[in-house]
Amino acid sequence: MTRYQALLQDVKTRIRETSVEQLRSGAAPGLLIDTREPAEWAAGHIPGATLLPRGILEGKIEELAPDVDQPIVLYCASGGRSALAAESLQRMGYRNVLSLAGGFKAWQEAGLPVER
Repeated sequence: MTRYQALLQDVKTRIRETSVEQLRSGAAPGLLIDTREPAEWAAGHIPGATLLPRGILEGKIEELAPDVDQPIVLYCASGGRSALAAESLQRMGYRNVLSLAGGFKAWQEAGLPVER
């Protein structure tokens, strides 16, 4: 196991994840944030998402979500960056943060709509 894999495994013990099915059905409501890079976003993203790349998330999140109790669902390409982002937001005091298990890849594999 690489150090990155070990880090993710550890982080995932402290965050909550949601599934594509839960997100699609509305069982994981909230502000949907894409933590990928702008080029990834331009190639396709989940409808209704807001782009807030991982590199600037902490500095900009309060503009989008001033209420620390607001539900937030984060996603990235496969679930790693969004898991790390979820932990970071929890450390900032956000109490209702979820990471999308499998990320955008799982969304696409489920055959769900993509915006460009």
